[in-house]
Amino acid sequence: MQRSFLEGILIMREFIIADNQDITKAGMMFLLSKQKEVSLLLEADNKAELIQQLRLHPTAVVILDYTLFDFSGAEELIVLHERFKEADWLLFSDELSIPFLRQILFSSMAFGVVMKDNSKEEILTALQCSSRKERFICNHVSNLLLSGNRASPTHPAIKDDLLTPAERSILKEIALGKTTKEIATEKNLSFHTINSHRKNIFRKLNVNNSHEATKYAMKAGIIDLVEYYI
Repeated sequence: MQRSFLEGILIMREFIIADNQDITKAGMMFLLSKQKEVSLLLEADNKAELIQQLRLHPTAVVILDYTLFDFSGAEELIVLHERFKEADWLLFSDELSIPFLRQILFSSMAFGVVMKDNSKEEILTALQCSSRKERFICNHVSNLLLSGNRASPTHPAIKDDLLTPAERSILKEIALGKTTKEIATEKNLSFHTINSHRKNIFRKLNVNNSHEATKYAMKAGIIDLVEYYI
């Protein structure tokens, strides 16, 4: 059987790397520069820059580390996709919660996901699939979603023993908008120690970023509205 004419056409795509970690951007730039399907490489360091790039390039592939951008939740990302329906999205993070992954991946076939600690081969496959408008879900996330069928409810119960006293204290500082470096300095602890606490807090709460953690802190009474808006 002869291949159709369209099957032999190379589809060129624009890519927006939405990530504010320099080393990640450099690595992704290098990988994409080797791909024949890439027509243009762009960067976005925050949500505002991402939206501006999408206005200029509405059919681009967006490689997004959701955890580093100030999205208020999965719903906001879904709305952004609805606004730019022709774009394709490859979520590229260190860790994403099961409820978030389920909500995003079930919302549209335009979303794929690969993790930053996946192999180079799996990341390259994800990029190639995205350029062809094919969804890619890495093995790690597939396994997470399968195991999540028996997981607890989407949002953990608000109970006092979910976090340790030290984690509650650090969560309060995070909710007040302080950076990991600032918290480490104030508490006379290393950056690595505070960053480890931060990751543990996010994992326990099943959240992905500071905005989602702040919502929990308010619901749990760890911080109140008066403190938040001072």
